[in-house]
Amino acid sequence: MAGSRETYVVDIETAGVPWGTLDEKTREYLQGRAKSEAEKEGVTHRLGLDPGTGRVIVIGMKNITADKSGVFVEGKSRGWVDEGPDGFKRFDGDEREMLTEFWRMLGTNAGRVVTYNGRQFDGPFLMLRSAILGVAPTMNLAGYRYSMNPHCDLQEVLTFHGASRPVYSLDYWCRRFGIMSPKEAGLDGSLVQEYYDSGRIQEIVEYCTRDVVATAQLYQKLESTLLPLFERSR
Repeated sequence: MAGSRETYVVDIETAGVPWGTLDEKTREYLQGRAKSEAEKEGVTHRLGLDPGTGRVIVIGMKNITADKSGVFVEGKSRGWVDEGPDGFKRFDGDEREMLTEFWRMLGTNAGRVVTYNGRQFDGPFLMLRSAILGVAPTMNLAGYRYSMNPHCDLQEVLTFHGASRPVYSLDYWCRRFGIMSPKEAGLDGSLVQEYYDSGRIQEIVEYCTRDVVATAQLYQKLESTLLPLFERSR
């Protein structure tokens, strides 16, 4: 199959910078936006959710078309190595190196990128972190909301672009569709920062790759059922 038609599933994990490393004006600004003391206290725990105060530490990627998988991991610069979990080839490098290689691969091969909640989080985070580090994204992952190409956000599919409420998690939909949940091992997104600070990066890598596999399986359930309805309505 031609490279321009290849489909990639993507998921990222992020971590925040230490609060004390931010300049005083930035700390004042972030806490000044809080509407209560509880919100102000929570600011320091949400730094990894903001591309201005966080960074990408793991990127999971699965090429469904070619049945190849890779995981990008923040760490010592080693490039591609054959040490990833569950058949995922691993790329080790700093954040800039990770993003540069990630965009190179998408720009060369991808026709569609599939995520779960990636239009709101993964896509903008990846693009903004890249811009901050001087890396040029090769795809717009936050483009026209009602198009399934080049970015197909399965959360948008399952809520019919917001027409259906409430919004459920990937874990919820995996269980509904008979897919093994990526949360079965006990780690979830709320614990990533704690694991990262404790040096438990391998467990975060495995969590990310489980998310990618589950998202790929959910996509394959929807590809021949709901997705054609969206594509015909354009």
